[in-house]
Amino acid sequence: MWASCVRVVPLSSLDSDRELNCVPGSDRKHPLIKSSVQSCLQTVDSCSFVVFKSLMPRKKVSRKDAEEENGVPFKQRRMDSKDVPSPFDFSSPSSFFQSLINPLEMDEFFQEYWEKKPLFLQRSNLAVAAYYQTLFNISDLKRLCDYGLEYTTDLNVCRCINGKKKVMNREGRVVYSQLKKDFDQKRATIQFHQPQRFKDELWRIQEQLECFFGSLVGSNVYITPQEAQGLPPHYDDVEVFILQLEGEKHWRLYQPTVPLAREYSLEPEERISSPTHDITLKPGDLLYFPRGTIHQADTPVGVDHSTHLTISTYQNMSWGDFLLDVFPGFLFDSMKSNINIRTGLPRKFIMDAGPLPDTTRQLSGFLRLLADRMDQGQEELRSAGMKRDFMSNRLPPYLLEGADITPEGRMPALEDTVSLRYKDHVLLTVEPSQERTDEPAEMVVYVLHSLKNNRKTHMMGEHDDDDEEKLSENHGLRFPISHLAALRQLHSSERHPVAGLPLELNSDKLNLALSLWTEGLLQVC
Repeated sequence: MWASCVRVVPLSSLDSDRELNCVPGSDRKHPLIKSSVQSCLQTVDSCSFVVFKSLMPRKKVSRKDAEEENGVPFKQRRMDSKDVPSPFDFSSPSSFFQSLINPLEMDEFFQEYWEKKPLFLQRSNLAVAAYYQTLFNISDLKRLCDYGLEYTTDLNVCRCINGKKKVMNREGRVVYSQLKKDFDQKRATIQFHQPQRFKDELWRIQEQLECFFGSLVGSNVYITPQEAQGLPPHYDDVEVFILQLEGEKHWRLYQPTVPLAREYSLEPEERISSPTHDITLKPGDLLYFPRGTIHQADTPVGVDHSTHLTISTYQNMSWGDFLLDVFPGFLFDSMKSNINIRTGLPRKFIMDAGPLPDTTRQLSGFLRLLADRMDQGQEELRSAGMKRDFMSNRLPPYLLEGADITPEGRMPALEDTVSLRYKDHVLLTVEPSQERTDEPAEMVVYVLHSLKNNRKTHMMGEHDDDDEEKLSENHGLRFPISHLAALRQLHSSERHPVAGLPLELNSDKLNLALSLWTEGLLQVC
């Protein structure tokens, strides 16, 4: 059974409802950099710059580029919060999340609430409420409509009628006067998709959360008029944080019919019995609930309108998803060294109407053998898509978007101590080389990073066919498998001497450092 919700007084909050849904660097012409990188390329295949596609499918959305149609550069479309002090601690991802759920301790949150039960944090701090109101409001929406928003792509207009969702979108561009008319007269809810594309403070918040969770973090803004409800009772496949920005919202939460659900689904009211939580959020309040939690919300009588922000994460991030990701590669590697798994199926096996009597026994034996190999660490577990998908689709570091990623400081030398930059935006993956040759693919190490990701497409899927390849690419470097230990040391250490990297040749140590520095990922301490 779920315990009753927690009520506390000051600080932060978040809100949710649904729908997540070769030589790098602009200074590569510099003679010193050019000569160093040429030396690196000649010495070993350790600094090849590669771009490779994400293998995991993304939801495709048709969209024209609004900035081209309006002649308005995207940077001019970004909208900053007013000069209101933030209650959040942005010094690190962990510090940020702790400030988000204050005064509850982080350990208690993950032990008692995460994936288990809802949490309600009630604030009474006017300064905090004032900050949340700057994150998004109706005036922001009015200004954004001038820059070519489109129905379905950028926002939905909907209303819950007799327990069903009625979508009231029009065709093409969003005209604010018509949008406001539907809002006022038809009591329609406006669902604005991924506001972090336009609001810098939301970019800052969600970038911190993606670093903290190691998972994509999306958001939606819901603006609902008085005495109206936008969505019928439903549950989501994401962990949800709800932040009340303006007005009040009445929420009812129900016991899950599918705990930790992997799909979005509507739930008829007759199936959900009585609510476990019946609460009203006011500006500054935070509500969290796990995926699978059935919920519905409406704007109470006497409240002009409600604006809340939903922040959602952990979609397709279960152990089952990880098994689906790593098991094919592990099985393929195991087949190379075990002749029993390579023996052929019985004749006409796949033509039989049902499995042969000993099929289950044979397969369970193979699975036990694979489990033993996994326990013994005989094969490297390697991601087939989760890492690439996350790194290619996440937000770039805050304040880096649009800036050239150039080397920081002077070039590293063998006697220098160095550190990895933007460590939360860098990951390593071991996989077969993606070079197209007639030879069997060799195992290599890829250093993936998100420094060059595009904020304006974050969580928006693939838009135009012409941009499909560009939107799904990864940025990074490829190194021989012999460099794996050295790269892991750099990633796990705050500072590391170049000469102390676990590589045999000093030239390899220096070339590794130069490759990372040229990509903007390394600096001399």
